[in-house]
Amino acid sequence: MYQKILLCIGLLLIFFPGHCFASDEDLAKKSQNPVGNMVSLPLEYWHHDGMAQDGSADALILKPVYPVGIGSVTLINRFILPYVGIDVTGVSQSWGNIEIPPISSKGSGLGNFSYQGFLTPSSPGDIIWGVGAALEFPTNTDGLGSDRWSAGPSLLILTMPGNWVVGALLQNIWSYAGPSDQPTINKLTFQYFINYNMGNGWYLTSTPIMTADWEQASGNQWTVPVGGGLGKLTRFGKQPVDFKLQAFSNIEKPEGGADWSMMFAVKFLFPK
Repeated sequence: MYQKILLCIGLLLIFFPGHCFASDEDLAKKSQNPVGNMVSLPLEYWHHDGMAQDGSADALILKPVYPVGIGSVTLINRFILPYVGIDVTGVSQSWGNIEIPPISSKGSGLGNFSYQGFLTPSSPGDIIWGVGAALEFPTNTDGLGSDRWSAGPSLLILTMPGNWVVGALLQNIWSYAGPSDQPTINKLTFQYFINYNMGNGWYLTSTPIMTADWEQASGNQWTVPVGGGLGKLTRFGKQPVDFKLQAFSNIEKPEGGADWSMMFAVKFLFPK
């Protein structure tokens, strides 16, 4: 675990030294706002380890964001498409937006496609909010996700005083259609985010994704990670790119769940 983290930190320091445009500090804060009015193309790599029978899993997740102005509000469209590889036997897993039912062999392929839509004021005040819905579609291959269709409400609130970006996202989805022989879905996702911007595009960050599978027995419902990392906004020519590295330890997890995880993200920004 620690060797991978140190390698990623070293790459950040070598390739992205502290040279930025003056406006990059503001752009870094906008990038950390999930309902900011800016087109972006994030790509996240997750590694989960310490599962049952020494199992592990990896996920590559594409998360494009496209805002659309509607009068005095903005509709923030967030699309989530994961590609999953897993090496674990007979354990149900839940990692944020990815739901893996019990499987009995190695596998890789598409997970379920998700959509999040948030309505937020076009000219927000000190407290920024967004309210909307989350939808999950059964696009998985090789059993790497539920075959149920699911939906539910989403709520986001944040504030950005000084160098800080602090907030939380909450959603719960329920299955409403799909094969009757598939387990029903009732899952809560809660993500808080705390970012401290240090200047020159560098920032400290903690954005763990907590989940609760209400269909599981008591004591086997929650996955609660703690941890964080650092990020860097830089430019390749005129193209701003936001890099982020984090590591988490699961202090609460279902039986056979991962002990720890690591995430490395690359986000291409397209400010107006």
